[in-house]
Amino acid sequence: MTLTMPDPILDLDVCSLAAATRRGDLTASEVTRTYLTRLHALNPHLRAVITVNPDAQRSADTLDALSEPRRGPLHGVPVLIKDNIDVAGLPTTAGSRLLLEHVPAQDAPLVARLRAAGAVILGKANMTEWANFMTVGMSNGYSSAGGQTLNPWGDTLDTGGSSSGSGVAVAARLCAAAIGTETSGSIVSPAHQNGVIGLKPTLGLVPRTGIVPISHSQDTAGPITRSARDAALILSVIAGPDPHDEASRRRPVPDLRVRSGVLGGAHLGIIRDEPHATPAEQAALDHLCARLDSLNVTRLDVTFPTRQELNASGWNLEVLEYEFRGDLNAYLAGVTHGPRSLQEVIDANDRDPERLLRYGQTLLHAAQGTRGDASETNYRRARTRDLDLTRTRGFDQLFARGLDILIFPGIHGCGLAAKAGYPSLALPVTPPGTDTPGGALLVAPAGQDGRLLSLASELNRELGGVRFPAV
Repeated sequence: MTLTMPDPILDLDVCSLAAATRRGDLTASEVTRTYLTRLHALNPHLRAVITVNPDAQRSADTLDALSEPRRGPLHGVPVLIKDNIDVAGLPTTAGSRLLLEHVPAQDAPLVARLRAAGAVILGKANMTEWANFMTVGMSNGYSSAGGQTLNPWGDTLDTGGSSSGSGVAVAARLCAAAIGTETSGSIVSPAHQNGVIGLKPTLGLVPRTGIVPISHSQDTAGPITRSARDAALILSVIAGPDPHDEASRRRPVPDLRVRSGVLGGAHLGIIRDEPHATPAEQAALDHLCARLDSLNVTRLDVTFPTRQELNASGWNLEVLEYEFRGDLNAYLAGVTHGPRSLQEVIDANDRDPERLLRYGQTLLHAAQGTRGDASETNYRRARTRDLDLTRTRGFDQLFARGLDILIFPGIHGCGLAAKAGYPSLALPVTPPGTDTPGGALLVAPAGQDGRLLSLASELNRELGGVRFPAV
């Protein structure tokens, strides 16, 4: 990979960049050209982007023709979209070669909102194939459509998944921000592994229409950015109800403004007894706690209330397996070029195993083996158990003690937050002498995305902000 000297434009976060383009200090055209140049130089090695938007530069030129009062909050900001989200005129592959010719005619609502706010869609980000619900043991960041994504901090490091390309692209400054999706860790994992901010919003805050699904009980899209303020700005643009997504119709949009001075009065719960935390993850948590103590922030060491029951029951995928079949079939029914059902995906993969089945498709078979029926007794029992262990007798018991957020080492706890439908955020934490990314996971109650972002913003500033690899 060729080392490059970054253009000063690439140093600007989303908030600063949008302010500069709205004022006219920079043009959308020169910003887009700068990012496309860097993308074309580094992506052949990193493979973070599957498709570059051929209309990106033209879109930027059109934005430059707008008068200042008509310029939106993301005017001229280059954004990459995970390749399981529909962008009109570009393939939506979910990482599978089977969908290379699937070109939606309509933007997903969140993409339409980004465009309306002035964002420039640079292209589609690579991802772990079928959002990492294809098989067990698939390499994070691998897809038959895009190849193996690499971490810009080092080729041998994990990229995280499944929004792998989105996390890599933000860290390598191939875009100003990216959109990922998460069912269980797929936004916060790549953000954590690449040392940037990743926000999984409260379930239903961002509509899922136009997104290749896994589970309507857990799926959500969210931003991967360089700062919590950037994440808040993007979330404020893409959040809101959509008539075709019931969860979004039921979820009111909270106040998403990032407020200053909130850390001093906050009560933070620290999960210090995570049994699977690595020494590096514990060191990052210790560093974070030491910084909190120096700021006289109120913190309380806590244990997740249902940990023993969760450990005893194992990490089940029953809800995802049941929902994946029906939800995916509903999406694929609208595909004109490619498989029209999960069974057709499985059959097509079997016909071309050399190119399509490097890691197998055990989860696809497991999902197809269910009835895909939400009235199925086993499914309803599994979903009730998930909510009881993670939400009712889990997070809610801790938040009832007056805690604003919970902090886990690494991204432990992301699966709990995903099952509960609660917002979580990957926060970079770099202890002295550490050369590779690390961090902690912040979790807040449902609808408290703004509070979570405000606390994360102050913590990120106190910890020195986001670092970037030397590429």
